Amino acid sequence: AAVVPMAQAMELPPNDYPTVTRADYVYGCMQANGATREMLEKCSCSIDQIAALLPFSAYEEAETIKSVSMRGGEQVAVLQNPAIQAKVKKLQMAQVEAELKCF
Repeated sequence: AAVVPMAQAMELPPNDYPTVTRADYVYGCMQANGATREMLEKCSCSIDQIAALLPFSAYEEAETIKSVSMRGGEQVAVLQNPAIQAKVKKLQMAQVEAELKCF
């Protein structure tokens, strides 16, 4: 039997989020909910659930839209487009489902 190196044997799911994105989410979640071991587990569960429901590109796009929307100004008017808001809504739905499963 041939031995396959571990890196080749493991295939990451197509929607796998970068570690820094997962860590940033968990950090923000813990800042909002408490810096305890319990929250570490719940927040980690939450981003894992979101990643299972939403490809990284969709997550990144929705987070960018939310970030720009918070700044205000002329750019925000463009973001009120229903198609753009639907992208944010998908993220919000994934977050709700993650909260129900993890918290």
